[in-house]
Amino acid sequence: MNGNGAPPRVGDVTTVSAGTGKTDETQGTPATAASAATPTSPAAATAAPAASAPAAPVASPGSARTKLERGRGALGPALELVHTGRAPTRAVLTAELGVTRATAGAVAAELEALGLIRVDSRPGGAGGAQGRPSHRLSVDENGPVALAAQVHSDGFRAALVGLGGRIVATAPGRVPVSADPAQVLGAVVEAGAALLAQTGRRCIGAGLAVPSAVAEPEGTALNPLHLAWPAGSPVRDVFAACVKAAGIDGPALTGNDVNLAALAEHRHGAGRSAQHLLCVATGHRGVGGALVLDGRLHSGSSGLALEVGHLTVNPEGRACYCGSRGCLDVEADPLAFLTAAGRTPGPEVSLLQQARDLLREEYADPGVRAATEELIDRLGLGLAGLVNILNPDRIILGGLHRELLHADPERLRAVVADRSLWGRSGGVPILPCTLDHNSLVGAAELAWQPVLDDPLGALGAAA
Repeated sequence: MNGNGAPPRVGDVTTVSAGTGKTDETQGTPATAASAATPTSPAAATAAPAASAPAAPVASPGSARTKLERGRGALGPALELVHTGRAPTRAVLTAELGVTRATAGAVAAELEALGLIRVDSRPGGAGGAQGRPSHRLSVDENGPVALAAQVHSDGFRAALVGLGGRIVATAPGRVPVSADPAQVLGAVVEAGAALLAQTGRRCIGAGLAVPSAVAEPEGTALNPLHLAWPAGSPVRDVFAACVKAAGIDGPALTGNDVNLAALAEHRHGAGRSAQHLLCVATGHRGVGGALVLDGRLHSGSSGLALEVGHLTVNPEGRACYCGSRGCLDVEADPLAFLTAAGRTPGPEVSLLQQARDLLREEYADPGVRAATEELIDRLGLGLAGLVNILNPDRIILGGLHRELLHADPERLRAVVADRSLWGRSGGVPILPCTLDHNSLVGAAELAWQPVLDDPLGALGAAA
């Protein structure tokens, strides 16, 4: 979510409100950088100086300073293009923003001065359309970071994530998740603060991923079914208080873990360029889903959309925590797989890791293969129903579902095609998620969003 609680945009470059330098997510056409600020007028440039003081220097219309003023409103869109890998060179940045080369150069220089990107003018790099090679653009690997945190049924993980979705440092925590959200969130923030101290990085804010629907605008965990937390726990307020107590500056925001995984994959992974992206994943417990529609994360009227884990795929199946029976949540998660394979889970490692290890190392075992086919069929039924309702142009699978896809991709695709109208009419691409710790990367995207919207305003720095 962005700073005002609205879901962040994850597709095309966000548009710019003229003169503000901030994004306007209600508009559909990008404003050019030239419209973002009014250039110095000839009359102002020739005005008589005050008698009591020498005239302040005024930039000429063609000066670098004026070009930067014209392009300042494009700083956010430019940063997002580099952040998502869609502007690897200054030539591409110029074309994407629809500005002159000089203005694009001034914008890139400003972002470099803020410590956000690198501009490489050495020969031999990727070239522009014609002529000399264009300057290469990349995120600054030594730049600021966001503190990202994820809580799951087996513990937590904290990480520092830079621009471009790069995980700079990470610290897992295998601790019992108590019934007190403040206790575990305090531990995860403490781990993140230790990473910041070790690396000496500047932190721009913090994001938290939780295995629960997060109601908006309150930021409460509505149904943390696989945690011992009370329903409606004010996780955003608790997390923000822990972040503040640790002396970490910037916003502290919270979202559902699979929503954030989809956000990360759409910007940096398997979901790039999809307009109607469906993400379904099972982590340590349960099944979650997320949807990107027309480049925007769809969270419903109050943040609770796409609770796909409670689709019934086996009416006579296992009892679900929600009170129903045979939901995806209990028919296609790691515990369901271990149970179907006749394995008793142990306490040594997480359920997700035990399920992955079993699938990778003992797939030849008839019981493991039968359990794999059972879960694939259940998952395929759920995906087919979602395809009929949502008509996505791409499906990506995460967690154990990614491993099931690798194990028998043809079986899963056949179930979806046989059971869905749109599957039979041409097929929907079903791909594995490609990012490690994508929920953590998505949590960091929440914290990075204010910087992507307005780099100067968020970082409090001048050119």
